[in-house]
Amino acid sequence: MSWIRDIVAETVLADTHEHLVEESVRTSWVQGRRLPCDDWSLLFKTYVQDDLRCAGMGAAEEQRFYDPQVSPVEKFNLLLPFWERVQHTAYAQAVAYTIRELYDIDSFSLKNVEELAEKYRQTRKPGFYQHIIQGVCRISECQVNSVEKIYMETAQPSLLKQDLSIMELSRCSQADIKRVEAETGSKIDSFNDWLAAIDGYFERHGKGAIAVKYAGAYYRRLKFEHVERHMAEKYFATLTAERPFIGPEGSQALEDYLFHYCLARAEEYKLPVKLHTGYLARRDFMQLSNVKANAADVCHLLQRYPGMRFILMHIGYPYQHEYISLAKQYKNVYVDLCWAWILNPFACTQFLTEFVVTAPTHKPLTFGGDYIIAENIVGHSVIARRGISEGLAALFERNWIGRDSVTELAARLMHANAQELFRK
Repeated sequence: MSWIRDIVAETVLADTHEHLVEESVRTSWVQGRRLPCDDWSLLFKTYVQDDLRCAGMGAAEEQRFYDPQVSPVEKFNLLLPFWERVQHTAYAQAVAYTIRELYDIDSFSLKNVEELAEKYRQTRKPGFYQHIIQGVCRISECQVNSVEKIYMETAQPSLLKQDLSIMELSRCSQADIKRVEAETGSKIDSFNDWLAAIDGYFERHGKGAIAVKYAGAYYRRLKFEHVERHMAEKYFATLTAERPFIGPEGSQALEDYLFHYCLARAEEYKLPVKLHTGYLARRDFMQLSNVKANAADVCHLLQRYPGMRFILMHIGYPYQHEYISLAKQYKNVYVDLCWAWILNPFACTQFLTEFVVTAPTHKPLTFGGDYIIAENIVGHSVIARRGISEGLAALFERNWIGRDSVTELAARLMHANAQELFRK
């Protein structure tokens, strides 16, 4: 329905989850693992790259595609056979929409690739984050879980509100200890030092952070047992000893203790907790049984911390129906469609319509691009707006909502819920 599409198009959108590197990193590019090049092929780095790999792109072809010395035409020809296999996936459609909406290029094709390369260069300049986020996407606020630091003291605090990552603070691997030492300038010699480092992060950033974020579902179940301090301290001492092997059981016990420690600190600062619960990025490693168990596992947290607000991210895809049940059952549950629109837009539209007629409507958060590259937020937001429109239209056509409810519901779903939940 065109009038519903118009309402959704005119309504600002809150973006509750990105991984954007600082704008200065983009405008003063240095080649690295996350940013291997600074040209149009970077648009294909996050997410659609996974589809391209599944479509047969090999490591050597991928490396050459991101090589900054390779010409636009050669890159296009290298990509083409794999692009033809994935072009209809939502990962790929998001890139195609970005090319159309941000660069005003009607199609991704050989005849347009030189123009795309030039417009990429013209766009990527100081101020382009604000231009893309607020100007092109009409996004009211953008929340970032930094890939650069545990908490990023951003140069753009009014535009890029920051999560405090507690995954590294909970996981406490040797690499995490070195990272914390580097960020804080303090030597970690004991368990007390590690707890003091956690306290320091909250003392410095707890008032500025928008939420805490935990992404441990990538390597474990979200089942956190009660562990006595002396046991955690024993495992930590072994971890930092000359022979640091503590085994899976010790690693999990230490993380369980520290996760609860971080949640207690988050509770002091009244910070919501964002939990990765759904699909896993990359390829060829998903432990689907863990993903399936997440909805049941988080029930223990919801009951243990009844006053804490939990945001369950990515709708738990592909087990999204369980998350509507959690939102209906628990007052402290919110469910975020971040990333999910480009995983499966049809599932998201259905999820949103079912959510509205099942659980309180202040609980869904409807957008987060989940990108490192700001440009791709454009295409993802187009897909999200389309899905929200289709969901509202389905509710209206089936007489679940009246015409006078559409504008109010669109505003609630698209930005008001986020504003209420993350109000400091």
